[in-house]
Amino acid sequence: MKDIYTRKWIIENALEEISNYAKGVLTLRGLHYRLVARGMTNSQRHYKRVVAAMIKVRWDGIVDFDTFSDHDRKMLGFTESEETNLDEKIDTAKEQVVAWMKSYKKNRWENQPYYPEVFIEKKALQGVFQTPCIMNDIALGACKGYPSLTFLNEAADRFKEATSNGKKPIILYFGDYDPSGEDIPRSIEDNLIQLGVQEIEVRRIALLKEQVIRWNLPPAPAKSTDSRTASWDGLGQVELDAVEPTELQKMCEDAIHSVFDSSLYAELKDIEENERKAYQSELKRYVSRL
Repeated sequence: MKDIYTRKWIIENALEEISNYAKGVLTLRGLHYRLVARGMTNSQRHYKRVVAAMIKVRWDGIVDFDTFSDHDRKMLGFTESEETNLDEKIDTAKEQVVAWMKSYKKNRWENQPYYPEVFIEKKALQGVFQTPCIMNDIALGACKGYPSLTFLNEAADRFKEATSNGKKPIILYFGDYDPSGEDIPRSIEDNLIQLGVQEIEVRRIALLKEQVIRWNLPPAPAKSTDSRTASWDGLGQVELDAVEPTELQKMCEDAIHSVFDSSLYAELKDIEENERKAYQSELKRYVSRL
């Protein structure tokens, strides 16, 4: 049976939504939910239509190929093959020297009581969370569902080191609203304790039931394949992607600020200004002796 959410409808509405975001912020799943907010049904059938329509508009040159992010399929490293230009290398080195002279800064979290990290359930949303995390010098990790023991062991090493430096480790967690999404923070905390992290707080920021209701997010039936579904009394499955990306970024900012003491940071910046002068003076002396 045909409906009004044809390829033409999807393309027209998608182009309006895409114009609201910088390249690399939206995923195809995120675009799907922006169209659901415009009335389209939250179904796999319509999601496949969105994917097909966006393939077409990119091949047709209507939408740039780098419009959407896909962090699950990223290349690592670069193959350098251009001919080396000595003059360019010298100019670059000079710029780097100037940059180093101006680069001194204290670690943003060094005199803070908390050692925070942001964990997200889905790697596909890494591009959305990257901006607030980079701006606040905070680590971002994608769990990809229940995180692996390797991932957690590496996290445990960081948290134990932070504890030894007098910090309180805390994870700001963002995941789906579904049985597993609610259980993953508990699993993370239990495993980190078993791995030797004596005190760890896993603070679940999203998605919460009240957020789903407040934003009128479209629920789907919880997955029957999830063993936790039978005993779960939630509203239905809602993916984190359903939240508007700028709202996710604001939530992330707010969560980070909730564990950040601005008065301590002001003290740190005063120390930084004094130390920068000594840093630059020593670098100048060193360069003059080369």
